[in-house]
This record gives sequence, C-alpha cells and structure tokens, in this order.
Amino acid sequence: MRTKRLFTLPLLGVLAACSQMPESQSTRDFSPAPSGDEMNRVSPAFAHYTEDMVIGDLWHRAGLDPRDRSIVTLSALITQQQVAELRYHFNLALDNSVAPNELSEIITHLAFYTGWGNATAAVTLLDDVFSARGIDNSSSPAIPTQRLPLDEEAEAKRQQFVAERFADVAPGVVEYTTDALFLDLWLRPGLAARDRSLVTVSALVAAGQPEQVTFHLNRAMDNGLSKTEASETLTQLAFYTGWPKVFSAMPVFKSVFESRGLIES
Repeated sequence: MRTKRLFTLPLLGVLAACSQMPESQSTRDFSPAPSGDEMNRVSPAFAHYTEDMVIGDLWHRAGLDPRDRSIVTLSALITQQQVAELRYHFNLALDNSVAPNELSEIITHLAFYTGWGNATAAVTLLDDVFSARGIDNSSSPAIPTQRLPLDEEAEAKRQQFVAERFADVAPGVVEYTTDALFLDLWLRPGLAARDRSLVTVSALVAAGQPEQVTFHLNRAMDNGLSKTEASETLTQLAFYTGWPKVFSAMPVFKSVFESRGLIES
C-alpha cells in the first residue's frame, strides 16, 4: 500500500486549525467530519476503506496530481452540498498548491453551475479556513482588468447553436449564458481555462447531469486536459460522488474519447 504520510500531515494541520478557531467561527451550524476514533466506533469497515483505500491509495495514484484531485473533490463536495468534509478539503487544497484566489474562483464558478446556495455555503466554510490560516483574499479584483483570450470562432458557433434551439424558449437564459458565462465568467484570469473545465466536468458528474458532459469534456480537452487525466477524474469522482453517477457518465466519456480518436470505437 502506498505511503499515507503526505495525506496525514495535512489532516493534523486541519485539526490544529479547528482547535484554534474563535468560538464564533468554530460553533457555526455545520457538522464536523468524524474523527478516526468515531469512525471506528461506528463502522470499522468504513474507517478501513477511508484510511487504506481512499487516503492510502486513491490520493496517490498516478495520472492526476494532488492539486487536480483537490479541485475535483472540492467541486464534487460543493455540488452535492456535502459540507462535513469541506473544511478539511479546503485546507488540503491549499497544502496541495491550490492558491487562495483559485479557491475563490472555484466557488464563484460553481455558483453558476451548481446554484448560488451551494456557493454561499462554501464561502462560509472557506472563510473559517482563511481566518484560521491568516489569509485575506479581499484584495482580489471582483472585476479583472484583463481577461483570458476568447476563441471567437468557437464562441460564435456556440451562440448560434444555443440561440437557434432556445431563444424562443428562454431568451433570458440564452442572454445570460453568453454575457455572464462565456463572455465573462469563463474569461476570468484567476483560474486557468483547463481548471475551469475540470471544475465544470466534475460538477456535472457529481450532479448526475451526464447529458451536459459531452460539450464540457470536449472543451476541457481542448483546454489541455489529457485522456489520462480525464479518466482519473472519473476514478476520483467514483469515491466522492458514488459509483452510479460515474457509471452514468462513463458512456459519455467513452463517446468523447472515441470521437477524438483516443480509443477505438
């Protein structure tokens, strides 16, 4: 079994940070993740799989680096409103070189793809983590002065496709999809386009919306996500979203891989 040292040290840091939180932060109405002793008292089998398979093996697999695994996991937890582990995984993400402003951008991105309430809950917990670690992200620009480059041809095709099908159904949605998402959110420089795609694909799988994955997985791979990384994203998500959601998404991933000549049809 792979070494657990890399994952155990961040866990100790999380416990220490939580013990030092001011009362007004530590007593907020969110259930904490169970300790190892609590897991063993309630379910030794669950404790075994958590320690030996998830912490000891999954997080050390090749194909997706720890930073990406943190991004995928946070996206899944926020999407599913699974707040018990969020403080731990926010801390782990920082230890895995996800920058504070990147965490901010992940939450902002997920507001559009999983709903405002999910992002609001995540902000509350990330504020606890930032406070415990002495991080203040308030100087990051709400409106960036420069944006990422736009693929104008691809965006024009997307706009035409959406307008032809849905402009008569919900013109407001079509308008915000263009102006708020693809001409604004996706061009924010605080998170690389490849990472925004990774967040989006992870959120769609976690939400059980495989019908939206084809477009976004192709976009992710256009933005630099490799087949190996996409495959390992599914492996990571199997543990954090459950096997049924991943098996529902796998035919879509397979179809995208086939269409790009990455596997034989």
